[in-house]
Amino acid sequence: MSKNAISNSVIRRLPRYYRFLGELEANGYVRISSRELSEKMGLTASQIRQDFNCFGEFGQQGYGYNVTDLRGEIGHILGLDELTPMILLGAGNLGTAIASHIDFHNKGFDLIGAFDTNASAIGKKIGEISVQGIDELEHFCTDRKPVAAILCVPTAAAEKMVDVLISYGIKAFWNFTHYDMRAGRKGITVENVHLGDSLTTLSYGLNSMEEKEAENE
Repeated sequence: MSKNAISNSVIRRLPRYYRFLGELEANGYVRISSRELSEKMGLTASQIRQDFNCFGEFGQQGYGYNVTDLRGEIGHILGLDELTPMILLGAGNLGTAIASHIDFHNKGFDLIGAFDTNASAIGKKIGEISVQGIDELEHFCTDRKPVAAILCVPTAAAEKMVDVLISYGIKAFWNFTHYDMRAGRKGITVENVHLGDSLTTLSYGLNSMEEKEAENE
C-alpha cells in the first residue's frame, strides 16, 4: 500500500507502537501476540493487525510478533534509520526545555544548532550546542544543511521566519508557536503542537467524567 493511502490515524499510532515495543524489549520480551499487545495498549487486536497490515506482513500465525524485528520495521517506516539534522529557533524557556529533555537521536533527529534574537540568550549552552545569533542562520544552513526546524518563537516572528527557513532548505517544521502553520506548501511537512489545546482537551475529559458521575448518583 502506498504511504499516501495510509490514514493519518494509523500514522499517528506508529510512534506509540514504537515506544511500547521499546519498553517490551527493555523488559526482556522476545515475542508478543496482537492480543497481548492490545491489552497493554488499550486497542483491539483487530485494530493492531489492520494497522500493521498497511505496511506488510510482520507476524506469524500462532507465533505472534518478534518484538525486536517489529520495532525495527516500525522504526524504518518512521524514518528513524538515519538522523535528520535539525535546528531550534527560539532558545527561551520552552525552546531550552525541549532541546534539553527530548531524546532527539531516538526520534530520528540530530539537533545541530540553536538560534535566537535575544542578546542574553546568545552564547548560552544547551547541552553541547551554543546558541547563535539569528544573523548566523543563513551561513549555518548553507554550511551544515539542516532539514528540519523547531519553532519556539513569537507568532509574528514565526510568520516571517517560515518562508526564510524554507529558502534555506528547511523542509519539516515542529511548530510550537501560535502561528497555525499549514502544510500547504509543496514539499513541506508540518507538525503543529498546541500545548494549550491539549490542556483544554484534558479539561473537557475531566468535565465529562464529572458529569457522568453526577448522572450516576
